[in-house]
Amino acid sequence: MWEQTFGDLTLRQIIVAIVLVVVFFGLAWLMRFVLIKFVKKYIQRTKHNLDNAILAVMQKPLVAIVILLGLYLAVLTLPQEFDVWSYSLKGLATVLTLLGIFTAVALLDTIIRWYRRKVFAENNTVGFSTRLIGFCWIIMILVAIWLAVMSGLSIWGMDINKATSWLGDYGWRIALIIGFAVLTIIGVGEIIPRLVVRTLSRRPEETEYEVKKRSTTLSRVLVSTSQVFIVFIAIFMILSELEIDIAPILAGAGVVGIAIGFGAQGLVRDLVAGFFIIIENQYRVGDVVRIADVGGIVESINLRRTVLRDLDGIVHIVPNGEIRVANNYTKELSRINLNVSVSYNDDLDHVIKVINKVGEELAQDPAWKDVIIKAPQALRVDNFGDSGIEIKITGDTQPMRQWEIAGQLRLRLKKAFDKEGIEIPWPHTKVYFGNAPPAPGSAPKVKGK
Repeated sequence: MWEQTFGDLTLRQIIVAIVLVVVFFGLAWLMRFVLIKFVKKYIQRTKHNLDNAILAVMQKPLVAIVILLGLYLAVLTLPQEFDVWSYSLKGLATVLTLLGIFTAVALLDTIIRWYRRKVFAENNTVGFSTRLIGFCWIIMILVAIWLAVMSGLSIWGMDINKATSWLGDYGWRIALIIGFAVLTIIGVGEIIPRLVVRTLSRRPEETEYEVKKRSTTLSRVLVSTSQVFIVFIAIFMILSELEIDIAPILAGAGVVGIAIGFGAQGLVRDLVAGFFIIIENQYRVGDVVRIADVGGIVESINLRRTVLRDLDGIVHIVPNGEIRVANNYTKELSRINLNVSVSYNDDLDHVIKVINKVGEELAQDPAWKDVIIKAPQALRVDNFGDSGIEIKITGDTQPMRQWEIAGQLRLRLKKAFDKEGIEIPWPHTKVYFGNAPPAPGSAPKVKGK
């Protein structure tokens, strides 16, 4: 029974196998000790947390791989002509392969999750890099499953040549094209925004916020256009690898393009208008504008259309060719422009002093001074209204802050007017029926007296 199972197993072979297992267990313990004590302490000094996430994911699988590798080598030293060692070797090889695939998938998944969090944290959602991340994750899982199945079948002696012959001829080149295209698309989404920020010329009157909005707008257009171009190049390269003649496709695309060109003059007009909107910096993502009789905040711009969202949350998609006049409420600075009515009985010089004092106090308030460029001041007596005298107040603020500053100014003016006894009038109506009103202090006349 012993000879049928273990064969002519010598003491030396047993000792060598045991030594290998002990050595690799020691290496596994040493690796875990080094990872915890030294590597973890070192990576805590880095600014990003990618290395921390990688260490947390890779620590246990790496230790398990080292232990399984020791067991595999130990069994490999034993006689292979007997089933017990042959099956043990195949089983360990299978587990080791699956664990290696799992470790690679866990590593890539950690990097993908970190990159996705990084992109959303920086609000750097230009192009379709974020959508590509989800596609890469699905492809990664499918490839891992295929590799696991093929590796398992190969280890246990199954014939997989038919399943792998096509991949050997074409698959690796197609995978290389797809991988290079994915890396290029992600790289474009990372590099172009940085280049735009560094090369964008800043005018003296522009703030950091204005420069950021302009760079974001340009980055989205350039990144989207570049990524679409890369996708088309990758598609044609894959078709060429599959030995599909792309000349008829290109010729057909040219004919279709000419036909569409005659019927798509509106589209061409939109693209040209969008190009000049972006180049001339008429408005940017984040600006509050009114275009084509639609007002709202700009959420997205490309060469074809502008997307606005109004105060009701309604999204308006405006073709750029429909834009004749663009009103930008938040370019470089915004302005408070409001009228305040006071009673005809109030002293206007005193009223103007109170208004200017309230405006200066608001501009010096620590909560508001950073967003007020020019303190709100009384500009002039603007109108003799039906119920009171209107005084115009103006002041400059940071872009998009004029409405909240105006609200805070109204609140403070109401309190100051109440304190100073200044009346904010409301509509009055005097009715006259034709008789002269009695003189002040005299008794009214009684009919028949």
